[in-house]
Amino acid sequence: MMRLLLAEDDPLIARDVTAQLTKAGFNVVHESDGEATLFAGEHDDFAAVVLDLGLPKIDGLTILKKWRSNGRDMPVIILTARGNWEERVEGINAGADDYLGKPFRMAELLARLHAVLRRYSGHASAVLSSGPVSIDPRRRAVMVDGMPVDVTPMEYKCLSVLMQNRGRAISQLELTEQLYTQDFERESNSVEVLIGRLRKKLGRDAIITRRGFGYQIASGEET
Repeated sequence: MMRLLLAEDDPLIARDVTAQLTKAGFNVVHESDGEATLFAGEHDDFAAVVLDLGLPKIDGLTILKKWRSNGRDMPVIILTARGNWEERVEGINAGADDYLGKPFRMAELLARLHAVLRRYSGHASAVLSSGPVSIDPRRRAVMVDGMPVDVTPMEYKCLSVLMQNRGRAISQLELTEQLYTQDFERESNSVEVLIGRLRKKLGRDAIITRRGFGYQIASGEET
């Protein structure tokens, strides 16, 4: 049975969600404030987390940033106010895997949970390497020639897509669709900015531009 952390301060929502997730086969651990949630995520292992951003004591966005900066890489779905797109963007940029606006239907939460768990299990185990660059999905760590490199959550997400598709070029449109889930998150040059920042950190030749095709992680064997 998969252990899941539910961080929600509304007792009625927490009760109903816990009951439905338990019925769906999850072993649910519920925390109602930010301090307890932060501690649980740092010191226990969970298959996934459902994280309300409006927690008392420590807000959910701060918790998520601390988890990611400390190498905690479990899938996280954030809960936001229905019309608050700024929170959604901040959450995704901080390392959230998906989001859901309140009020929501349990069927959608379950579908999103199963989707992030499938994505996580598909690429969370092995270190991926191409040329001097490698990433460790378990720790969300990036290395160049074995030395750690600090990257932001969105830079990591972009690099992860390139590494999972090493050997072929990824178009700017495909990268945009994989990195940004909503049109309002996308800017015309957002992918170019991410690629530029990654090149500064990984080395100018770490990411190749294939004219007419897109971007490709270098293998180290290019001439």
